[in-house]
Amino acid sequence: MSDVTIYHNPRCSKSRQTLALLEEHGVEADVVEYLKDTPTPAELDAILKKLGKRPEEIVRKKEARLAELGISPSDQLSRDEWLKTFSENPILIERPIVVAGQKAALGRPPEAVLELFYEVP
Repeated sequence: MSDVTIYHNPRCSKSRQTLALLEEHGVEADVVEYLKDTPTPAELDAILKKLGKRPEEIVRKKEARLAELGISPSDQLSRDEWLKTFSENPILIERPIVVAGQKAALGRPPEAVLELFYEVP
């Protein structure tokens, strides 16, 4: 088991690019296809803390499921409500997310995850 995990959607080009970038840099990562192996609310909370973000900051704003649920990132949902919503609807989570130890980065753009491993000017 690696100290690095990528929450990955193989159908997403940014997610595929981020995984390829990790491989190019020799970073071995555990790959979690989060649409199949959905993180629990507690796991999502830990990931968000490592990202230094609030739940509404990692919502895929143009995702159709968001409209189907009748919610938006500007809604005043509690942290627990967002975490439960993400756990029940993982398609709403922006991807990919790379976790390395006590830090995490969103792979948008893919190169952003390199900050976890290198000093980036």
